[in-house]
Amino acid sequence: MGEQQQQEPLLEVEQCVTSIPEDHEATCWGCGLRLVFSSYSPVYKCGWCGAVTQSNQTSRKPDTVCFSHWRRFRDWFFVTVLVLFMLFVICGGVWAVYPVVFSISIFCGIFHCTVAALLSIFTIASYCLASFRSAGTPAGIRWGSYPMVGKNYLENYTFCTYCSKPKPPRAHHCRSCKTCVVDMDHHCPFIGNCVGASNHRAFVIFLISVVTSCSYAAIMTIYASYHIWPPLVFPNVSSYGQMGSKKVLMEIITSVASSAFFLSARGIILVYLAFASLSVNAGIAVLLCQQLSLIYEGNTYLSHISSPTDIHGERGSRNLVRFFGCPYPLSRLLLGYTNTGKLQDNSGSKLL
Repeated sequence: MGEQQQQEPLLEVEQCVTSIPEDHEATCWGCGLRLVFSSYSPVYKCGWCGAVTQSNQTSRKPDTVCFSHWRRFRDWFFVTVLVLFMLFVICGGVWAVYPVVFSISIFCGIFHCTVAALLSIFTIASYCLASFRSAGTPAGIRWGSYPMVGKNYLENYTFCTYCSKPKPPRAHHCRSCKTCVVDMDHHCPFIGNCVGASNHRAFVIFLISVVTSCSYAAIMTIYASYHIWPPLVFPNVSSYGQMGSKKVLMEIITSVASSAFFLSARGIILVYLAFASLSVNAGIAVLLCQQLSLIYEGNTYLSHISSPTDIHGERGSRNLVRFFGCPYPLSRLLLGYTNTGKLQDNSGSKLL
C-alpha cells in the first residue's frame, strides 16, 4: 500500500509536465537546455546558467561596405581635424606668443615654455592612450552546451546578434569598431575609438588636459594681443559726457574695429587662437562635466540613455576616487571627508 501511494504523485507530476503546450518551450542559447514556461514570454532567463534570451531574436546581417567606409571616413576626418587643431595651437602659440612673453622678461619666457611643453606633452599622451588603446573587448567564455557551462556561469549575459557571441552585462556592440565593448560609454569619432572600460580613464584625463590647455592658451593669447594691439583712437572723447551709453559703446566698438585693420599677421593669429581656445574650451567643459556626473552616479552614457530612471550603482565620491585610481592616503582623506559630511547632514536632519 505504501509503494502505491508514493507512485501516484509521480504519475500526476508527469501528466502535468506533458500537458504544457509546445509553444511555451524554448532552448537557452547559453547552455542548450530546453526550458518550459507556463506562459509565453518574449524575454526569458535560464534558471541554470542565467543567460537572457529573446525568443524573437534573429541573427543580423553585417553592415554594407558603403556604411563601413562612411563610418571609417567620418572617424578619420574628425581625428585629422583634432590633430591639426592641436598642432595649430602649439605651433601658432610658439610663433605668436613667445616673442611677446620673452620681450617682458627671460624668466616669464622660460616659465611659459615649461608650462606649455608640459601641457602639450600631457594632452598628446592622453590622446594617444584614449585613441590607440583597446576600449575593452569581452573575454572569451564557454557557451553552447550544458556540461561545459556551469551554474550561473552566464549570469545576465545576452547574445549579440552582430558578433554571434555572448555579451556580458553593460556591454554594447559598436557598429563602427565591429565588436562588443565592456562598459561602453559611447563611440567618439574625434579619437576614432570607443570609450569603454579600458580607455575611459584616459579619455576623461584627455578632456581635463584639453580644458586646462585651452584655458592657458586663451589667457596667454589675450595677454599677448593686449601688448601688440595697435593704439586706439577716440576722436570724440571730449563729448562722451554728453553722449548716451549706446553711442559711447558704438564709438568704442568702431575704434577697436578700425584699429584691427592695422594688426600684423602675428596679431591676427593671436586673436584667432584666443577665439578658438575659448570656443573649444566651452564645448569640452560641458562634455567633461557630463562625464564626471555620470561617473559620480556609477553609470555610463549609453546606460543612462537606454534606462534613465534605473539606478545601476551607488552614487557617491567613492566612484570618482575608484575611477581615477587615487592613492590610498588621498582616497582615504577624500572618502573620510565626504563621509563626515554625510554624518553631519544625517545628524542635522535627526535634530530637526
